[in-house]
Amino acid sequence: MELNSDNKEKLKKSAEEYAKKTGIKTNPNKKVFDSIANSLIKRKEKFKEIYCPCRVIQGNEKDKEIICPCVFHRGEIELQGHCKCNFFVG
Repeated sequence: MELNSDNKEKLKKSAEEYAKKTGIKTNPNKKVFDSIANSLIKRKEKFKEIYCPCRVIQGNEKDKEIICPCVFHRGEIELQGHCKCNFFVG
């Protein structure tokens, strides 16, 4: 299912602005980036938030931690060079 290109562009712009502001980058591999962006948009449509696709939604207060960019991404980038889902890289 191809998602709305406006939504994808808004997400891309927002992610790139965030990355620039924080000194990281979005994944430069267009296929990987687009795949993750599609997953984020699907989750937004289904759950009303852009939950990281690499995290399990539990249906409780802890879910706030996994709204992209999740609370874990900075530490993961420092350790591995990328966040768990590979949307952001160092």
